[in-house]
Amino acid sequence: MSTQIRKVAVIGAGTMGHGIAEVSALAGYEVVMVDVSQDLLNKALERIKWSLDKFAERGTISKEKVNEVMNRIKTSLSIAEAVKNADIMIEAVPEKLDLKKQVFAEADANAPPHAILATNTSSLPITEIASATKRPERVVGIHFFNPPALMPPLVEVIKGAQTSDDIAKRAYDFVKSLGKEPIMVNKDVPGFVVNRILIALNSAACLLAANNVYSVVEIDSATKYRAGLPMGIFELQDFTGIDVGYLVGLAVAERDPMLRVPCPLIEDLYKKGWLGQKSGRGFYEYKGGPYERANIPREAGEKVDLVQIFAPAINMAAWLLRQGIASRDDIEKGVKLGLGWPKGVFEYADEFGIDKVVEALNQLYSKYGYELFKPDPLLTQMVQEGRLGQKSGRGFYEYGAVGVTEFKEIILRREPPLAWIILNRPQRLNALTLTMLEEISRALDMLWDDKEVRVVIIRGGAGDRAFSAGADVTSFQGPLHTYYFFIYNRKFQDAVNKIERFPKPVIAAIDGYALGGGLEIAMACDFRIATDRSELGQPEINLGIIPGAGGTQKLIRYVGLVGLRS
Repeated sequence: MSTQIRKVAVIGAGTMGHGIAEVSALAGYEVVMVDVSQDLLNKALERIKWSLDKFAERGTISKEKVNEVMNRIKTSLSIAEAVKNADIMIEAVPEKLDLKKQVFAEADANAPPHAILATNTSSLPITEIASATKRPERVVGIHFFNPPALMPPLVEVIKGAQTSDDIAKRAYDFVKSLGKEPIMVNKDVPGFVVNRILIALNSAACLLAANNVYSVVEIDSATKYRAGLPMGIFELQDFTGIDVGYLVGLAVAERDPMLRVPCPLIEDLYKKGWLGQKSGRGFYEYKGGPYERANIPREAGEKVDLVQIFAPAINMAAWLLRQGIASRDDIEKGVKLGLGWPKGVFEYADEFGIDKVVEALNQLYSKYGYELFKPDPLLTQMVQEGRLGQKSGRGFYEYGAVGVTEFKEIILRREPPLAWIILNRPQRLNALTLTMLEEISRALDMLWDDKEVRVVIIRGGAGDRAFSAGADVTSFQGPLHTYYFFIYNRKFQDAVNKIERFPKPVIAAIDGYALGGGLEIAMACDFRIATDRSELGQPEINLGIIPGAGGTQKLIRYVGLVGLRS
């Protein structure tokens, strides 16, 4: 817990407000939650209790801690009363500028001089909200993603035009103390970082679909199965609500001409009241209820040019980087944790080739004329300098000397016609982490079209005690372990799928332990070669865990039932 912040006032007890109150109390802070009626506050407390009970059922927290956390949360009908002893106020009322300014004016008049005044807005300008106070230097944006207690650990910390560096740093440290992953947004731009990139992606996809370049299903199939996004672009809009996307898009476009790319498809659905899953119809029909998923065939997106779809999002990310609005690593963290992308937007850019991205942007700009599609000077400069991404050894990332590329947790070694992917966590028996799984996927992407490499070999790193001893279970500790476990499983399945679909032979060179997830990685390969001292197995079944990523099917297929019994 931050040494400077002890008491938190949360204004608004809706989905975002009571979630922020919950994570703050879980982190040990004293919380006062405010809304316009006691009935709303009581319902918020019930939802918090239900959420904490679920954490206790899963073993994330103890049953005793549920009452301890609940006792830290008080309620009030008065903003003035709630903020009078607060070290930080977090406003989470509806996205109406006048309402937020009213809240901040009252908080400013009653909060102690040292208090930080924060807004959870997802799209409204921090600077405009701060103008309602006499202390704009102490006003900051703290944008949680919905719902705060369960969903992505990402939080955007946004500086207004007058926010002091010290206040921004204290807000950043406060977010970290909640167990969240903050990124710093250095300038108050509409949509901040994550939503700007998402809007750019959605705008390109919508325009291409509206002009019959590709169909909705083709774009969703390509982005979901080939690019590896958690959901197709239009599928996600149905899930979050067509009305939400339409209204947020309007609000952002009013303030930034760069994001004014009209989408007739969205507007038409909004006017018809076809708002996605919640209304039974949006881009897709949902006859089976609100939890039905859209039917998106895997083969539908084979002919879609992914560069054309992603180029505007990459262009926006380049603009954010060049303008100093956020760092490269924070932008990458934003799309991975906030949007669930398997790779960062700059990783996609380097994989596609910066020259191909600029070429796609020029085509879009020539055809449609929107500023969003005009190549950012950073991208054109990179092309002029030959920084084209993976194929040139340098783009937004450095890929090292030709032959060896060292990631954080793997090593990629090219020795044409061979390439080696070396799992490089010998101190942990090469246990699989999110980072390692992402890096395996990136390495395979780099080798996919490499004409000099004809065979890929995956092996364990230094120490030779293990190919991989399975999942690193230390990744799944803490209050967000369920979320991380979900993301881990998805990334694990993505990596296994990529190994299986790889167009060249993949060999698992096993020396030592190949257990659990490590064995499943090996079984996804085309061939397995093991030393006499190697040990293969799926020990998780002794804990009552069913092996994932096809482990229950492949092992029987390879060794047979007799082999399993023996």
